[in-house]
Amino acid sequence: MAFYSDRASVFRPTYSRTGARGITQFGRAMYELNIDTFCANSSPAKGRVERANLTLQDRLVKELRLHGIQTMEAANAWAPAFMAAYNARFAIEPAGDGSAFTPIPGVDLDEILCVQEERQVGNDNCVSYRTLKLQIPETPMRPHFVKAKVRVHVYLDGSHAVFHGPRCIGRYDEKGRLTLRAA
Repeated sequence: MAFYSDRASVFRPTYSRTGARGITQFGRAMYELNIDTFCANSSPAKGRVERANLTLQDRLVKELRLHGIQTMEAANAWAPAFMAAYNARFAIEPAGDGSAFTPIPGVDLDEILCVQEERQVGNDNCVSYRTLKLQIPETPMRPHFVKAKVRVHVYLDGSHAVFHGPRCIGRYDEKGRLTLRAA
């Protein structure tokens, strides 16, 4: 229902030179999932947000030293036991039975939990995204998209998709090769 955080730039955008405020990728995803976001505005509130992280960071360093752990492999092997002991000591039983997770019917989380950036199609009917040129194929909707505003989605597996409004007009692999044309 709501997410409470500090004012880190991943949660809240910084002001641009023009004074315009945008929205972060995290903020966009929370909005699309209908989750309210709140940032801590006072020092005590920021302290509550950070306390658990600071405790873990401080405790982990001391525990690693006490156990003589000096390599990443040893730390990774030891971490599950530390987490189990930490949770056994500090975990609080939930107020109610069952899961707090509520599935949202008809929502494709892959389309929400991806990077989305707006681009303008060039005169060559391609979209430039970082180092890639994504060639937009002809569709039954229209023969070209020159100068159209489109949205590029980048997924966790490195693949991309180009959307014009709600419609996907092409899917691409991580190297920018077309894998699926719009229907």
